Amino acid sequence: MNYRVQPSAQVDDSAEIGAGSSVWDLAQIRENARLGEGCVIGRGAYVGSGVRMGDNCKLQNHALVYEPAELGDGVFIGPAVVLTNDHNPRSVDPEGKQKRGGDWEAVGVRIADGASIGARSVCVAPISIGRWAMVAAGAVVTKDVPDFALVMGVPARQVGWVGRAGVRLVERAGEPGVWECPTTGALYDEKEGVLTERSV
Repeated sequence: MNYRVQPSAQVDDSAEIGAGSSVWDLAQIRENARLGEGCVIGRGAYVGSGVRMGDNCKLQNHALVYEPAELGDGVFIGPAVVLTNDHNPRSVDPEGKQKRGGDWEAVGVRIADGASIGARSVCVAPISIGRWAMVAAGAVVTKDVPDFALVMGVPARQVGWVGRAGVRLVERAGEPGVWECPTTGALYDEKEGVLTERSV
């Protein structure tokens, strides 16, 4: 075995865990979930049936990732984050009978490469979070988030842009639509609400 699982964790035999990954105390990885290489699953985190995660993802303590979520490479999921999977949740049907697995259709949250979801935020499926986007702690995300967008609040609204370093971008003086990362100096161009990286 080329990955580490703590004795108190539960990993289904059908789950695939990539090389160099770590699954910490009391975490649960359900059947047919697939984790890429170098992933870290924190204490008490939950990864639902069939969830797909890329390489180098981090799920912090008590994060709940319900199927059919899909996470790209390098995704960060903060402590106690919830990725939901039912847009119209009910315990019972209209006649009062308890709903079972086949009585509803699961919808998922898709998170693209490099995105970060802040502590205790909730992503209400079905939505997509763009590449390198950042969701602030405590936000409730109810609609798609563009690449590099910084969103916060309840419901979450875009308040700016972030670069690959996770730092809020600054618009260059005298150059409307040109954004710069204060940490790396990388430049980004905004056009019609879409931010793109400049090639080096």
